Amino acid sequence: MLFDGYLRFTSSAKNAWEEEDMIKKNEGINNNLIRAQNIVTELQSSLDMTVPGDLPGTLYRLYDYVLTNLQQANLTKDIQKVVESDKVISELREAWAEMLTQNPENSSSTGSQPGSISLQA
Repeated sequence: MLFDGYLRFTSSAKNAWEEEDMIKKNEGINNNLIRAQNIVTELQSSLDMTVPGDLPGTLYRLYDYVLTNLQQANLTKDIQKVVESDKVISELREAWAEMLTQNPENSSSTGSQPGSISLQA
């Protein structure tokens, strides 16, 4: 899941905050936060905004919030912004996982890409 990759990269970035060598610290934070940003951008761009209802717009705004937080965290080296973003992504991950366990027939649909899910009823 993309959510797992995001959490792996932000965990690595948070670990880099503990690095004493400033070059390694900044590289570790920057590189991992950029990877996490790329994942959020992919999640955001894969939304089907033609689906009726509030869900696509709400997810878009949540991803935008996370993306902005990660950018600010990288610029200011503020770990708290990463922690806030991780909470959002973790909750979304748990919600999708719960939905997939309740509706296993929707977890893989014919003709869709691996790991994709349709929001259409």
